[in-house]
Amino acid sequence: MSGSSLDGLDVAYCAFKVEKNAMDQLVVHDWQILEAETIAFSEAWQARLKELPTQSALILAKTHTYLGHYLGDMVADFIERYKIKPHFIASHGHTIFHDPQGRMTLQIGDGAAMAAITGYPVISNFRNQDIAIDGEGAPVAPIVDKYLLSGHDFYLNLGGIANMTAVLPDKVLAFDICPANQLLNFLANQVNLEYDEGGQIAASGAILPDLLKTINRADFYRKSYPKSLDNAWSKTAILSQLEDDKKLIPNQLCTLVEHIAYQIAFAIKQVIRKENIQKEKLSLLATGGGAFNVYLMERLQAKCREVADLEVIIPNPDIIQFKEAALMAWMGVMRVENVPNVLKTVTGAKRDTINGAIHQGWKQLI
Repeated sequence: MSGSSLDGLDVAYCAFKVEKNAMDQLVVHDWQILEAETIAFSEAWQARLKELPTQSALILAKTHTYLGHYLGDMVADFIERYKIKPHFIASHGHTIFHDPQGRMTLQIGDGAAMAAITGYPVISNFRNQDIAIDGEGAPVAPIVDKYLLSGHDFYLNLGGIANMTAVLPDKVLAFDICPANQLLNFLANQVNLEYDEGGQIAASGAILPDLLKTINRADFYRKSYPKSLDNAWSKTAILSQLEDDKKLIPNQLCTLVEHIAYQIAFAIKQVIRKENIQKEKLSLLATGGGAFNVYLMERLQAKCREVADLEVIIPNPDIIQFKEAALMAWMGVMRVENVPNVLKTVTGAKRDTINGAIHQGWKQLI
């Protein structure tokens, strides 16, 4: 999994024990993350991926191919170091464009190149089928929440973008809420830090009321779910509102943390009201890199408590950090088993869909 925060490639070697029931549905008896790590992108690749949306079609096409080879090399090295033999590799690729209204989404990183380098079957393009039948193509994380992390009311993923799943008795809902780590990391980068560790810089700042009011009024927040965000949205809607003054960064970080916590709590409030949830005590499982941000978690818990009796739960570090990589593995399992891995109640598509294109290697034939 390569996320919009561009911190690197999350690789997880997962094992699943599953069977199909009489209704041809998958039942999970057990699953584990056996090995996992984040392999950092080089500075050159970070810069190339960051600037790619504004480059030519030729550079885009070349980058798709080159990234496939680059990811293939990274995964092949992971396989060799851990001495493993996977049945297949499931790759999300890196999102460059996401425009569901235009029936288009693009995750680059050529799966065929990865299969050629590793020798293993590679499954990629996990959003396109849903997009083709008028779905948002995102978020896809609810399929993990439903099958692998059951027992909570809400599931929050704090990656480059914050998205949330709500598991109801009769359906599963999910949608993107707001930009998250891509905002916080952008500001941390301005003071030569990869990220604001634990939210310490944000905690030292003060909220800028006018800025908070302005960014909370962005049009996207007025839309009802299902809905999804493009990685570029934050640049025009939020980052463009920031003053270019390094002295203000602690205050800006503090304000953006408050913004993220407020929007998540507001989204929960919307779901509770719209779906008429009557349950007295609720729980939210928080994952993604943002769950390591102590200050953000404190503000999120405080804001959630303003709208409901809700407890924010933080799982073990492997689930926090590698949930999205495990998501790719699970979507790959569902693809191989030929059962839907993207849900219409989540994306607004015409029907549930089986997503993923298979590039056959010469090892572990599917």
